[in-house]
Amino acid sequence: MLSAIAMLGVAAHSQACQLSMALEQWPPYLYSQPNAAPAGLDWELAQAIFKEAGCTLDVRPELPTARRQRIFEQGKLDLMLSASHTAERRRYARFSIAYRHEIVGVFSRSSAQRRYQNVNSFDVLIKDQLSLLAPKVGWYGAGYARAQPGLAAQGKLSTFTNFQQGLRMLDAGRADLILGDSGALRHEAKVQGIAISALPLVALRAPVHLMLNKTSTTQAELDRINAAITRLEHQGVLGAIRSRYGEP
Repeated sequence: MLSAIAMLGVAAHSQACQLSMALEQWPPYLYSQPNAAPAGLDWELAQAIFKEAGCTLDVRPELPTARRQRIFEQGKLDLMLSASHTAERRRYARFSIAYRHEIVGVFSRSSAQRRYQNVNSFDVLIKDQLSLLAPKVGWYGAGYARAQPGLAAQGKLSTFTNFQQGLRMLDAGRADLILGDSGALRHEAKVQGIAISALPLVALRAPVHLMLNKTSTTQAELDRINAAITRLEHQGVLGAIRSRYGEP
């Protein structure tokens, strides 16, 4: 098992600031290859934020999603990236201010995009009896949550467990449209060589945060991180990183 200390900045404060996290495969936000450094949008944003905050990051090996979440809740990991702020999580976590937004979009094959340019809501999608591919688990906005039972009842909803599978289903004509995280879908489509285009319908646009374990970290550490995010946003540093990945 590989364990490394990723130095993301020299501590500029008298009290040490070092947080632990586990790797995961969530391209283009965070991913790694064997014997290679982590990469991705969230990784680059975290590097900039922690360097500005004068902190270091203890990077642990990749863990399965459920196990990583359980260990974090137990206080055995200090940090998770790209987290949604929920009431349930506030029991065991504290959250930074937002450092980017997640966008859940609906896409078609580029060759068929013109057919679906009027799809700007789930009501239109249902009225036109279009079929949709969607991730099997997760929250994708109130509009999708309301539409999901009707789509399923019409036999117009199919689910997938990962974007590779979902895009292969779309390319094979298993459905008209696909829903999911816009950045992840675009990344996987490029890897597979499948041309997709976004429709006017945006299912969700929501802030994402750094999530710190409430028992293993301090409010002072969170304050340093929040101050770093604020300064870097003001300086345009985080915006420049997001722009390189096609994110606003």
